Amino acid sequence: MLTIGLLGGMSWESTQTYYQLLNEGIKQDRGGLHSAKIILNSLDFADIEALQHAGDWPATADILTSAAQAVERAGADFLVICTNTMHKVAPAIQSGIKIPILHIADATALALKAAGIDRVGLLGTRFTMEQDFYKQRLIDQFGIDVIIPDQTQRDTVHSVIYNELCLGTINPTSRQAYLAIIESLSEQGAQAIILGCTEIALLVKQTDTSVPLYDTTEIHAKAAISKALGQ
Repeated sequence: MLTIGLLGGMSWESTQTYYQLLNEGIKQDRGGLHSAKIILNSLDFADIEALQHAGDWPATADILTSAAQAVERAGADFLVICTNTMHKVAPAIQSGIKIPILHIADATALALKAAGIDRVGLLGTRFTMEQDFYKQRLIDQFGIDVIIPDQTQRDTVHSVIYNELCLGTINPTSRQAYLAIIESLSEQGAQAIILGCTEIALLVKQTDTSVPLYDTTEIHAKAAISKALGQ
């Protein structure tokens, strides 16, 4: 079994989900008392969040690269960045380490392609929805058409992530707002919705809507399990 390196804490609310899913997946595959081999470096999200909203992405890259190097030195065989948004600086992190990064957008795209889905709605932080580092990767490398919410909807999605979900707050009113946005994207032709922030699945579940939801946290964790087990 390979050792999974995790960069977490962004937020810790979703990182604990990664930890649970990874260990449950290994136990399900191997049985008995087996659990995942994990090296976790959990960062202080307040530092990262301040730099994100200041637009200082080079500084975030420096912090995450240093953290990734520590994970590599500790013996991880590959790296999982436990957040969608910070994949914006994945190329910079990769250039600073020798172990490979298991990219969350790639894992999600492969799951979509396997299901025959080529037109999706994308929910996430404003950075993930509006900038090219995530959606353009889906378009260019996998031929998946991406629809994002309108400006007002994007503001709502972003605000709920930072002001509620990253603080562990689950608000039924926000769930209804998200479901309305999901329905709007479906009406625009989205065959499925990418929950492109690792906290969104804390708020919205597949049982809440008939529109297929792709939880990037779950997908990423499953891909990490497969890689760790050589599958």
